[in-house]
Amino acid sequence: MSKANKDQQHPLYNRDRPIVENLLIGEATDHNLAELARLRIRYQGFPGARDIQSDLDKVLQQWGLSEQELFEKTRSLHNLGGIYKSRGKKEEEDWN
Repeated sequence: MSKANKDQQHPLYNRDRPIVENLLIGEATDHNLAELARLRIRYQGFPGARDIQSDLDKVLQQWGLSEQELFEKTRSLHNLGGIYKSRGKKEEEDWN
């Protein structure tokens, strides 16, 4: 396969785009940090959704974090537990 192949549409793009929009205007709360880390993992290396990948980079920059710092913070948060439980959703299982 060559790199000339067209970018792919991520199956969760339409669901994730509004989350990314909220992160761009939001603050680095525990929940938003967890969402940013989750989406960074989801789109890492994905051949498409370049706008989401670019915007996730912008959020990291706005919050003054490196990806390593983000993952360290969110690992700590998840070890404490409860990041997603208070939202009443099963988002913790949404790491596709």
